[in-house]
Amino acid sequence: MNFLKQPWPWYVAGPLIGLTVPLLLIIGNKALGISSSLRHICAACFPGKIPFFQYDWQKESWNLFFVGGIALGALFCLLFLYNGEPVQLNPHTIAALKAQGVQEFDELMPGDIFNWGNIASPVGLLFFVIGGFLVGFGTRYAGGCTSGHSIMGLSTLQWPSLVATACFMAGGFAMTNLLLPSLMKWLLL
Repeated sequence: MNFLKQPWPWYVAGPLIGLTVPLLLIIGNKALGISSSLRHICAACFPGKIPFFQYDWQKESWNLFFVGGIALGALFCLLFLYNGEPVQLNPHTIAALKAQGVQEFDELMPGDIFNWGNIASPVGLLFFVIGGFLVGFGTRYAGGCTSGHSIMGLSTLQWPSLVATACFMAGGFAMTNLLLPSLMKWLLL
């Protein structure tokens, strides 16, 4: 049972995640994607006159069970498989963030940036509110999230998913290497 409590290497976890694609296609010609489930929840819970939510969401109710299974699996792991030790960040990542002005780390997240006490501060507004809006807008604009495009779309050879994945990666690299250092200098003065 101890092997379940340790981080799994990428060459084990990656193929297991990748095998969900053929499994979903074999089971019922279903596509993997998490952001679409939020649309289904909104369509089910808030029926209104918004055209984006005017569709038969019940045809996609399997997706809600899929996401519910992810949540239950996470809860199960937290209750029964959590080893009690904080997640270890790569030392190079910690050094790079410290060079950019981040000094406080709360297990997996830099506490200087992602801290609920900062929600009303310029840091919190920028990273939580504006950042969250940009992620949601980008997901809608790209027609899906990183998991949908990068896992499902690429495996089914969809050209738009290749473009979206390349843009996700370029945006992540640009944010990390170009924008974040400037933002950290400005915000943590």
